[in-house]
Amino acid sequence: MGELARKAEVSKRTIDYYTKIGLLLVAETSASNYRLYSEEAFRDIQFIEKCKKLNMCLVDIKERLELRRREDAITNEEEICFKQAELLRKHMERLEVEIKDLKPIFEQLNEHSKLEISKQISPQSMALIQSLMILIN
Repeated sequence: MGELARKAEVSKRTIDYYTKIGLLLVAETSASNYRLYSEEAFRDIQFIEKCKKLNMCLVDIKERLELRRREDAITNEEEICFKQAELLRKHMERLEVEIKDLKPIFEQLNEHSKLEISKQISPQSMALIQSLMILIN
């Protein structure tokens, strides 16, 4: 476990926690009682950490990990696509709630602050809208 923690740049406690809540699969135990993690565990930790940087909650991260694991076992691309679309829908619902919470605060800002915030958000919003339109059409 120590080697995995160093390689993934997380603590041993983090690995224990991820295993306890089901984000990481339980490792094999060696004859000398060491936990042996696979390369897949390293990739899973990298994925978890990337998702955390995107402010995803652990429940959603777990769903995405499970979907990734099933993708290896499932050849039904339609099912995979439906599952990914469902995860995207849930994420968009959370964004909608965040926007509704932010709107009254945004409306109280002065025009300069509103413009600066809009400049930050607008390019990303347009790129997202274009991506969604391509996906839908």
